[in-house]
Amino acid sequence: MSDVQRPLPPKKDVALALLEREPSVFIHLDPRRPGVSVPKWFTGQPQLILQVGMNMAIAIPDLKVDDEGISCTLSFNRAPFWCRLPWHAIWALVSEDQRGMVWPEDIPADLAAQKQQRPGVTPPQKPAKRPRPRLAAVAPPSGDDERSDEAADKARRPDLEAVEAGERLGAGEAPARDAGAPVRPLAPVPAPALAPVRSADEREDDESGASGEPEPKPRQGAGKPKRELPPYLRVIK
Repeated sequence: MSDVQRPLPPKKDVALALLEREPSVFIHLDPRRPGVSVPKWFTGQPQLILQVGMNMAIAIPDLKVDDEGISCTLSFNRAPFWCRLPWHAIWALVSEDQRGMVWPEDIPADLAAQKQQRPGVTPPQKPAKRPRPRLAAVAPPSGDDERSDEAADKARRPDLEAVEAGERLGAGEAPARDAGAPVRPLAPVPAPALAPVRSADEREDDESGASGEPEPKPRQGAGKPKRELPPYLRVIK
């Protein structure tokens, strides 16, 4: 197999192929090279990345790719600026999905030196596993331990004293009842008799002595007049 490397395709062909297939392309260039036209605050840095495309949300109507390079009007801080990017200043063309081409011979020397001096990124180490705690068997309690626990429980319990049946109770204490004595049922309490409720007119009639009914007239031909009814009685017809 031959060790001769194949020559890289021309930058113009790569740029046209990416612009036709992708929405946008990122141009990596050295803004310090002669013939580059960009805002002057970019001319002192070793690398500049510009995004151009034919199908972007904001169209670039004057985008042009020719034998000399790429030219278009771009916006910087909402201000338009016409840019000229010659091919000898461009060292990489990359699409949005990271496909493209790099020309190593055109990479700025100081930028290549910075990449070589960067330390390799070491993968993050997994945290060490913590040792699991060991389980030890616990011996069952012996007879002496059980007796000592019972003695400690008895020592913590208060002593109870028996109270005689005839002993006088203090204030606020309830009399003790024998647990074995039968419980006598309570005698039924008769319901109180309800008096009829009279209206205010009837009560006024009682106080005035009138029953509210017309007095009966004695019949003709009767010997004695009929006795008047008491005021608290009503005549029912």
